[in-house]
Amino acid sequence: MPKFSFQGIKNSLGPGLIMAAAAIGVSHLVQSTRAGAEFGFALIWAVILANLFKYPFLEYGPRYALATGKNMIEGYAKMSPAAFWIFTIFTISTMFAVHAAVTMVTASLATSLTGIDLPVILWSAIILFLSVIYLARNTYAMLDKAVKVLMVILAFSTVAAMILAFSNIGYQPKPELLAPEVWTVSGVAFLIALMGWMPIPIDAAAWQSIWSVERMKQTGYKPKLSEVLFDFNLGYIGAAVIALCFLTLGAVVMYGSGEEFATSAAGFSNQLISLYTTALGSWAYYIIAICAFTTMLSTTLTVTDTYPRVLNHIISLKKNRAADSTESGSLMAYLLVGVSTGTLVLLFILGDRFRFLIDLATTLSFLMAPVLAFMNHKLIHQPEVSELYRPRKWLYWLSISGILFLTVFALIYLYWMFIH
Repeated sequence: MPKFSFQGIKNSLGPGLIMAAAAIGVSHLVQSTRAGAEFGFALIWAVILANLFKYPFLEYGPRYALATGKNMIEGYAKMSPAAFWIFTIFTISTMFAVHAAVTMVTASLATSLTGIDLPVILWSAIILFLSVIYLARNTYAMLDKAVKVLMVILAFSTVAAMILAFSNIGYQPKPELLAPEVWTVSGVAFLIALMGWMPIPIDAAAWQSIWSVERMKQTGYKPKLSEVLFDFNLGYIGAAVIALCFLTLGAVVMYGSGEEFATSAAGFSNQLISLYTTALGSWAYYIIAICAFTTMLSTTLTVTDTYPRVLNHIISLKKNRAADSTESGSLMAYLLVGVSTGTLVLLFILGDRFRFLIDLATTLSFLMAPVLAFMNHKLIHQPEVSELYRPRKWLYWLSISGILFLTVFALIYLYWMFIH
Protein backbone atom coordinates (compact mmCIF):
# COMPACT_ATOMS: atom_id res chain seq x y z
CA MET A 1 0.00 0.00 0.00
CA PRO A 2 1.54 3.37 -0.98
CA LYS A 3 2.56 5.67 1.82
CA PHE A 4 0.38 8.69 2.42
CA SER A 5 1.46 12.32 2.46
CA PHE A 6 0.42 15.15 4.77
CA GLN A 7 -1.18 17.01 1.86
CA GLY A 8 -2.98 13.83 0.82
CA ILE A 9 -4.35 13.37 4.33
CA LYS A 10 -5.47 17.00 4.38
CA ASN A 11 -7.29 16.57 1.07
CA SER A 12 -8.87 13.28 2.16
CA LEU A 13 -9.92 14.26 5.67
CA GLY A 14 -13.65 14.85 6.03
CA PRO A 15 -15.97 11.94 5.18
CA GLY A 16 -14.75 9.88 8.16
CA LEU A 17 -15.36 12.77 10.54
CA ILE A 18 -18.81 13.39 9.09
CA MET A 19 -19.54 9.70 9.72
CA ALA A 20 -18.34 10.18 13.31
CA ALA A 21 -20.63 13.21 13.65
CA ALA A 22 -23.57 11.09 12.50
CA ALA A 23 -22.50 8.23 14.80
CA ILE A 24 -21.85 10.21 17.97
CA GLY A 25 -25.48 10.96 18.58
CA VAL A 26 -28.25 8.69 19.79
CA SER A 27 -26.08 5.54 19.91
CA HIS A 28 -23.56 7.29 22.15
CA LEU A 29 -25.29 10.02 24.14
CA VAL A 30 -28.40 7.91 24.73
CA GLN A 31 -27.84 4.17 24.31
CA SER A 32 -24.24 3.90 25.59
CA THR A 33 -25.01 6.12 28.58
CA ARG A 34 -28.14 4.09 29.31
CA ALA A 35 -26.16 0.82 29.09
CA GLY A 36 -23.76 2.07 31.75
CA ALA A 37 -26.50 3.55 33.93
CA GLU A 38 -28.63 0.38 33.96
CA PHE A 39 -26.06 -2.42 33.59
CA GLY A 40 -22.76 -0.96 34.82
CA PHE A 41 -19.95 -2.47 32.74
CA ALA A 42 -21.90 -5.69 32.03
CA LEU A 43 -22.57 -4.73 28.40
CA ILE A 44 -19.15 -3.37 27.50
CA TRP A 45 -18.56 -6.54 25.45
CA ALA A 46 -21.58 -5.72 23.28
CA VAL A 47 -20.24 -2.24 22.46
CA ILE A 48 -16.79 -3.61 21.61
CA LEU A 49 -18.08 -6.49 19.47
CA ALA A 50 -20.60 -4.33 17.61
CA ASN A 51 -17.84 -1.87 16.70
CA LEU A 52 -15.49 -4.68 15.70
CA PHE A 53 -17.87 -6.72 13.57
CA LYS A 54 -19.49 -3.75 11.79
CA TYR A 55 -16.10 -2.30 10.87
CA PRO A 56 -15.65 -4.06 7.47
CA PHE A 57 -19.09 -3.20 6.13
CA LEU A 58 -18.75 0.50 6.92
CA GLU A 59 -15.13 0.65 5.72
CA TYR A 60 -16.27 -0.72 2.35
CA GLY A 61 -18.12 2.56 1.71
CA PRO A 62 -15.10 4.84 1.17
CA ARG A 63 -13.11 1.90 -0.24
CA TYR A 64 -15.72 1.34 -2.98
CA ALA A 65 -16.00 5.07 -3.72
CA LEU A 66 -12.23 5.35 -4.23
CA ALA A 67 -12.02 2.18 -6.32
CA THR A 68 -14.84 3.07 -8.71
CA GLY A 69 -15.49 6.81 -8.37
CA LYS A 70 -19.12 5.91 -7.68
CA ASN A 71 -21.23 5.62 -4.56
CA MET A 72 -22.56 2.32 -3.24
CA ILE A 73 -26.14 3.01 -4.32
CA GLU A 74 -24.91 2.97 -7.92
CA GLY A 75 -22.99 -0.19 -7.05
CA TYR A 76 -26.10 -1.91 -5.67
CA ALA A 77 -28.02 -1.06 -8.84
CA LYS A 78 -25.26 -2.48 -11.03
CA MET A 79 -24.79 -5.58 -8.90
CA SER A 80 -28.44 -6.60 -8.59
CA PRO A 81 -31.89 -5.02 -8.85
CA ALA A 82 -32.78 -6.90 -5.64
CA ALA A 83 -29.89 -5.26 -3.76
CA PHE A 84 -30.92 -1.82 -5.00
CA TRP A 85 -34.53 -2.28 -3.95
CA ILE A 86 -33.62 -3.79 -0.56
CA PHE A 87 -31.52 -0.72 0.21
CA THR A 88 -34.22 1.61 -1.12
CA ILE A 89 -37.07 0.01 0.85
CA PHE A 90 -34.99 -0.13 4.04
CA THR A 91 -34.01 3.53 3.67
CA ILE A 92 -37.58 4.71 3.11
CA SER A 93 -39.01 2.53 5.89
CA THR A 94 -36.54 3.71 8.57
CA MET A 95 -35.56 7.27 7.64
CA PHE A 96 -38.39 9.04 9.45
CA ALA A 97 -37.82 7.07 12.68
CA VAL A 98 -34.06 7.68 12.54
CA HIS A 99 -34.48 11.38 11.73
CA ALA A 100 -37.11 11.80 14.43
CA ALA A 101 -34.93 10.12 17.07
CA VAL A 102 -31.90 12.38 16.53
CA THR A 103 -34.07 15.49 16.22
CA MET A 104 -35.90 14.74 19.47
CA VAL A 105 -32.63 14.42 21.39
CA THR A 106 -31.36 17.69 19.89
CA ALA A 107 -34.63 19.41 20.81
CA SER A 108 -34.43 18.19 24.42
CA LEU A 109 -30.88 19.55 24.73
CA ALA A 110 -32.02 22.88 23.28
CA THR A 111 -34.43 23.18 26.22
CA SER A 112 -31.64 22.53 28.73
CA LEU A 113 -29.27 24.96 27.03
CA THR A 114 -31.65 27.88 26.56
CA GLY A 115 -33.97 27.36 29.53
CA ILE A 116 -36.89 27.95 27.14
CA ASP A 117 -39.36 25.21 28.01
CA LEU A 118 -41.15 24.66 24.71
CA PRO A 119 -42.80 21.36 23.77
CA VAL A 120 -40.37 18.92 22.13
CA ILE A 121 -42.36 18.99 18.88
CA LEU A 122 -42.03 22.79 18.66
CA TRP A 123 -38.29 22.75 19.37
CA SER A 124 -37.97 19.97 16.76
CA ALA A 125 -39.81 22.09 14.20
CA ILE A 126 -37.51 25.06 14.88
CA ILE A 127 -34.36 22.95 14.60
CA LEU A 128 -35.48 21.24 11.40
CA PHE A 129 -36.56 24.55 9.85
CA LEU A 130 -33.15 26.12 10.54
CA SER A 131 -31.35 22.98 9.35
CA VAL A 132 -33.25 22.95 6.05
CA ILE A 133 -32.55 26.65 5.51
CA TYR A 134 -28.85 26.15 6.25
CA LEU A 135 -28.52 23.08 4.01
CA ALA A 136 -30.48 24.66 1.18
CA ARG A 137 -28.07 27.61 1.14
CA ASN A 138 -24.81 25.78 1.75
CA THR A 139 -22.91 22.84 0.33
CA TYR A 140 -20.99 19.79 1.47
CA ALA A 141 -18.00 22.05 2.18
CA MET A 142 -19.84 23.94 4.93
CA LEU A 143 -21.01 20.72 6.58
CA ASP A 144 -17.45 19.39 6.40
CA LYS A 145 -15.94 22.45 8.14
CA ALA A 146 -18.55 22.63 10.90
CA VAL A 147 -18.26 18.97 11.78
CA LYS A 148 -14.47 19.01 12.18
CA VAL A 149 -14.65 21.70 14.87
CA LEU A 150 -17.54 20.07 16.75
CA MET A 151 -15.88 16.64 16.84
CA VAL A 152 -12.69 17.99 18.40
CA ILE A 153 -14.65 19.81 21.13
CA LEU A 154 -16.77 16.78 21.98
CA ALA A 155 -13.85 14.34 22.01
CA PHE A 156 -11.79 16.37 24.48
CA SER A 157 -14.70 17.19 26.79
CA THR A 158 -15.94 13.58 26.90
CA VAL A 159 -12.53 12.05 27.61
CA ALA A 160 -11.87 14.72 30.27
CA ALA A 161 -15.25 14.05 31.92
CA MET A 162 -14.61 10.30 32.01
CA ILE A 163 -11.14 10.69 33.57
CA LEU A 164 -12.41 13.17 36.17
CA ALA A 165 -15.41 10.98 36.97
CA PHE A 166 -13.09 8.10 37.81
CA SER A 167 -10.81 10.42 39.80
CA ASN A 168 -13.56 12.17 41.76
CA ILE A 169 -16.14 9.39 42.13
CA GLY A 170 -14.58 6.08 41.18
CA TYR A 171 -16.51 2.94 40.32
CA GLN A 172 -17.67 1.53 43.63
CA PRO A 173 -21.04 -0.20 43.30
CA LYS A 174 -22.43 -1.78 46.45
CA PRO A 175 -21.34 -5.44 46.81
CA GLU A 176 -24.94 -6.61 47.01
CA LEU A 177 -25.89 -4.72 43.83
CA LEU A 178 -26.75 -7.02 40.95
CA ALA A 179 -26.97 -5.77 37.37
CA PRO A 180 -30.28 -6.50 35.64
CA GLU A 181 -30.34 -9.85 33.85
CA VAL A 182 -29.41 -9.46 30.17
CA TRP A 183 -30.92 -12.72 28.93
CA THR A 184 -34.56 -11.79 29.42
CA VAL A 185 -37.06 -10.37 26.94
CA SER A 186 -36.42 -6.79 28.06
CA GLY A 187 -32.66 -7.37 28.40
CA VAL A 188 -32.28 -8.81 24.90
CA ALA A 189 -34.50 -6.06 23.48
CA PHE A 190 -32.18 -3.41 24.92
CA LEU A 191 -29.05 -5.35 23.87
CA ILE A 192 -30.19 -5.34 20.24
CA ALA A 193 -31.21 -1.67 20.47
CA LEU A 194 -27.75 -0.85 21.87
CA MET A 195 -25.92 -2.66 19.05
CA GLY A 196 -28.32 -1.44 16.35
CA TRP A 197 -26.64 1.95 15.98
CA MET A 198 -23.30 1.05 17.48
CA PRO A 199 -21.48 2.99 16.25
CA ILE A 200 -23.84 3.71 13.32
CA PRO A 201 -26.26 1.72 11.11
CA ILE A 202 -24.60 -0.27 8.32
CA ASP A 203 -26.51 1.62 5.63
CA ALA A 204 -24.28 4.56 6.58
CA ALA A 205 -21.61 2.91 4.41
CA ALA A 206 -23.59 4.13 1.40
CA TRP A 207 -23.79 7.59 2.97
CA GLN A 208 -20.03 7.73 3.40
CA SER A 209 -19.46 6.58 -0.17
CA ILE A 210 -21.50 9.62 -1.27
CA TRP A 211 -19.49 11.95 0.99
CA SER A 212 -16.23 10.41 -0.29
CA VAL A 213 -17.18 11.06 -3.91
CA GLU A 214 -18.22 14.62 -2.96
CA ARG A 215 -14.88 15.17 -1.20
CA MET A 216 -12.93 14.05 -4.26
CA LYS A 217 -14.97 16.43 -6.43
CA GLN A 218 -14.47 19.26 -3.93
CA THR A 219 -10.68 18.91 -3.77
CA GLY A 220 -10.05 17.59 -7.28
CA TYR A 221 -7.75 15.02 -5.68
CA LYS A 222 -7.95 11.25 -5.92
CA PRO A 223 -6.35 9.99 -2.69
CA LYS A 224 -4.37 6.85 -2.06
CA LEU A 225 -6.21 4.03 -0.34
CA SER A 226 -4.07 4.52 2.78
CA GLU A 227 -5.17 8.17 2.98
CA VAL A 228 -8.86 7.31 2.67
CA LEU A 229 -8.51 4.61 5.32
CA PHE A 230 -6.69 7.02 7.65
CA ASP A 231 -9.71 9.35 7.47
CA PHE A 232 -12.15 6.47 7.97
CA ASN A 233 -10.24 4.94 10.89
CA LEU A 234 -9.84 8.30 12.60
CA GLY A 235 -13.61 8.78 12.59
CA TYR A 236 -14.56 5.16 13.27
CA ILE A 237 -12.09 4.37 16.05
CA GLY A 238 -12.72 7.79 17.59
CA ALA A 239 -16.47 7.10 17.63
CA ALA A 240 -15.86 3.67 19.22
CA VAL A 241 -13.67 5.13 21.97
CA ILE A 242 -16.21 7.86 22.74
CA ALA A 243 -18.96 5.22 22.97
CA LEU A 244 -16.94 3.50 25.71
CA CYS A 245 -16.47 6.87 27.43
CA PHE A 246 -20.23 7.45 27.54
CA LEU A 247 -20.84 3.94 28.86
CA THR A 248 -18.23 4.60 31.55
CA LEU A 249 -19.84 7.91 32.53
CA GLY A 250 -23.22 6.21 32.86
CA ALA A 251 -21.72 3.40 34.95
CA VAL A 252 -19.68 5.62 37.28
CA VAL A 253 -22.22 8.37 37.87
CA MET A 254 -25.61 6.60 37.66
CA TYR A 255 -25.24 2.83 38.12
CA GLY A 256 -26.47 1.80 41.55
CA SER A 257 -27.47 5.35 42.46
CA GLY A 258 -31.17 4.50 42.53
CA GLU A 259 -31.79 6.98 39.73
CA GLU A 260 -33.61 5.46 36.78
CA PHE A 261 -32.84 6.40 33.20
CA ALA A 262 -35.39 8.94 31.96
CA THR A 263 -38.17 7.92 29.60
CA SER A 264 -38.77 11.46 28.33
CA ALA A 265 -36.53 13.55 26.11
CA ALA A 266 -36.43 16.46 28.56
CA GLY A 267 -35.57 14.20 31.49
CA PHE A 268 -32.80 12.53 29.50
CA SER A 269 -31.14 15.83 28.54
CA ASN A 270 -30.96 16.88 32.19
CA GLN A 271 -29.48 13.50 33.16
CA LEU A 272 -26.91 13.67 30.38
CA ILE A 273 -25.64 17.10 31.38
CA SER A 274 -25.58 16.10 35.05
CA LEU A 275 -23.19 13.24 34.13
CA TYR A 276 -20.63 15.84 33.10
CA THR A 277 -21.30 18.35 35.85
CA THR A 278 -21.06 15.63 38.50
CA ALA A 279 -17.61 14.79 37.18
CA LEU A 280 -16.38 18.29 36.29
CA GLY A 281 -18.34 20.56 38.65
CA SER A 282 -21.36 22.84 38.24
CA TRP A 283 -19.17 25.49 36.59
CA ALA A 284 -19.10 23.30 33.46
CA TYR A 285 -22.90 23.24 32.97
CA TYR A 286 -23.12 25.65 30.05
CA ILE A 287 -19.92 24.43 28.44
CA ILE A 288 -21.25 20.88 28.44
CA ALA A 289 -24.76 21.92 27.44
CA ILE A 290 -23.35 23.79 24.44
CA CYS A 291 -21.06 20.89 23.58
CA ALA A 292 -23.81 18.24 23.82
CA PHE A 293 -26.26 20.39 21.89
CA THR A 294 -23.83 21.22 19.09
CA THR A 295 -22.86 17.55 18.84
CA MET A 296 -26.48 16.49 18.42
CA LEU A 297 -27.07 19.44 16.10
CA SER A 298 -24.23 18.20 13.89
CA THR A 299 -25.88 14.75 13.88
CA THR A 300 -29.24 16.28 12.99
CA LEU A 301 -27.66 18.39 10.24
CA THR A 302 -25.88 15.35 8.83
CA VAL A 303 -29.00 13.17 8.85
CA THR A 304 -31.21 16.01 7.52
CA ASP A 305 -28.78 16.36 4.60
CA THR A 306 -28.11 12.65 4.04
CA TYR A 307 -31.57 11.15 3.59
CA PRO A 308 -32.66 13.63 0.89
CA ARG A 309 -29.26 13.17 -0.76
CA VAL A 310 -29.67 9.37 -0.73
CA LEU A 311 -33.23 9.62 -2.10
CA ASN A 312 -31.98 12.01 -4.77
CA HIS A 313 -29.40 9.45 -5.90
CA ILE A 314 -32.01 6.68 -5.89
CA ILE A 315 -34.46 8.72 -8.01
CA SER A 316 -31.69 9.95 -10.33
CA LEU A 317 -30.61 6.35 -10.97
CA LYS A 318 -34.14 5.31 -11.87
CA LYS A 319 -34.47 8.30 -14.21
CA ASN A 320 -31.00 7.77 -15.74
CA ARG A 321 -29.71 11.24 -14.95
CA ALA A 322 -26.78 12.61 -12.95
CA ALA A 323 -27.42 13.34 -9.27
CA ASP A 324 -25.82 16.78 -9.72
CA SER A 325 -27.93 17.76 -12.74
CA THR A 326 -30.19 20.83 -12.67
CA GLU A 327 -33.32 18.66 -12.29
CA SER A 328 -31.78 16.72 -9.42
CA GLY A 329 -30.69 19.95 -7.74
CA SER A 330 -34.28 21.19 -7.74
CA LEU A 331 -35.52 17.82 -6.50
CA MET A 332 -33.02 17.94 -3.62
CA ALA A 333 -34.67 21.11 -2.27
CA TYR A 334 -38.09 19.46 -2.33
CA LEU A 335 -36.72 16.33 -0.67
CA LEU A 336 -35.11 18.40 2.11
CA VAL A 337 -38.50 19.90 2.94
CA GLY A 338 -40.44 16.67 2.39
CA VAL A 339 -38.31 14.41 4.61
CA SER A 340 -38.26 16.96 7.45
CA THR A 341 -42.03 17.41 7.20
CA GLY A 342 -42.57 13.65 7.40
CA THR A 343 -40.31 13.53 10.46
CA LEU A 344 -42.36 16.22 12.20
CA VAL A 345 -45.56 14.31 11.44
CA LEU A 346 -44.09 11.18 13.08
CA LEU A 347 -42.99 13.19 16.12
CA PHE A 348 -46.46 14.69 16.40
CA ILE A 349 -48.06 11.22 16.29
CA LEU A 350 -45.70 9.67 18.85
CA GLY A 351 -45.38 12.68 21.16
CA ASP A 352 -42.61 12.46 23.76
CA ARG A 353 -42.29 8.66 23.69
CA PHE A 354 -38.54 9.06 23.81
CA ARG A 355 -37.26 5.58 24.62
CA PHE A 356 -39.86 3.86 22.43
CA LEU A 357 -38.87 5.87 19.35
CA ILE A 358 -35.15 5.34 19.85
CA ASP A 359 -35.48 1.62 20.58
CA LEU A 360 -37.72 1.20 17.52
CA ALA A 361 -35.27 2.92 15.17
CA THR A 362 -32.19 1.13 16.52
CA THR A 363 -33.84 -2.31 16.55
CA LEU A 364 -35.03 -1.99 12.94
CA SER A 365 -31.48 -1.07 11.94
CA PHE A 366 -30.02 -4.11 13.68
CA LEU A 367 -32.51 -6.57 12.18
CA MET A 368 -31.60 -5.39 8.68
CA ALA A 369 -27.86 -5.36 9.44
CA PRO A 370 -27.10 -8.96 8.29
CA VAL A 371 -28.70 -8.35 4.88
CA LEU A 372 -26.90 -5.04 4.32
CA ALA A 373 -23.64 -6.55 5.58
CA PHE A 374 -23.89 -9.39 3.02
CA MET A 375 -24.68 -6.88 0.25
CA ASN A 376 -21.65 -4.74 1.11
CA HIS A 377 -19.39 -7.79 1.32
CA LYS A 378 -20.52 -8.95 -2.09
CA LEU A 379 -20.29 -5.45 -3.61
CA ILE A 380 -16.65 -4.89 -2.66
CA HIS A 381 -15.77 -8.12 -4.52
CA GLN A 382 -17.50 -7.14 -7.78
CA PRO A 383 -15.43 -7.08 -11.02
CA GLU A 384 -15.35 -3.25 -11.14
CA VAL A 385 -13.31 -3.21 -7.91
CA SER A 386 -9.69 -3.94 -8.84
CA GLU A 387 -7.48 -6.19 -6.71
CA LEU A 388 -5.62 -3.12 -5.41
CA TYR A 389 -8.74 -1.96 -3.56
CA ARG A 390 -10.15 -5.28 -2.41
CA PRO A 391 -9.95 -6.26 1.27
CA ARG A 392 -6.91 -8.12 2.53
CA LYS A 393 -7.39 -11.60 4.00
CA TRP A 394 -7.78 -10.43 7.62
CA LEU A 395 -10.50 -7.99 6.59
CA TYR A 396 -12.19 -10.60 4.39
CA TRP A 397 -12.44 -13.05 7.30
CA LEU A 398 -13.52 -10.32 9.71
CA SER A 399 -16.26 -9.55 7.20
CA ILE A 400 -17.41 -13.18 7.12
CA SER A 401 -17.32 -13.30 10.93
CA GLY A 402 -19.31 -10.07 11.08
CA ILE A 403 -22.08 -11.47 8.89
CA LEU A 404 -22.32 -14.51 11.18
CA PHE A 405 -22.29 -12.36 14.34
CA LEU A 406 -25.04 -10.05 13.10
CA THR A 407 -27.15 -12.97 11.86
CA VAL A 408 -26.86 -14.90 15.13
CA PHE A 409 -27.87 -11.92 17.26
CA ALA A 410 -30.77 -11.03 14.97
CA LEU A 411 -32.02 -14.63 15.35
CA ILE A 412 -31.52 -14.46 19.14
CA TYR A 413 -33.67 -11.33 19.24
CA LEU A 414 -36.43 -12.93 17.15
CA TYR A 415 -36.31 -16.05 19.35
CA TRP A 416 -36.70 -14.07 22.60
CA MET A 417 -39.41 -11.83 21.21
CA PHE A 418 -41.62 -14.37 19.48
CA ILE A 419 -40.77 -17.89 20.67
CA HIS A 420 -39.23 -17.85 24.17
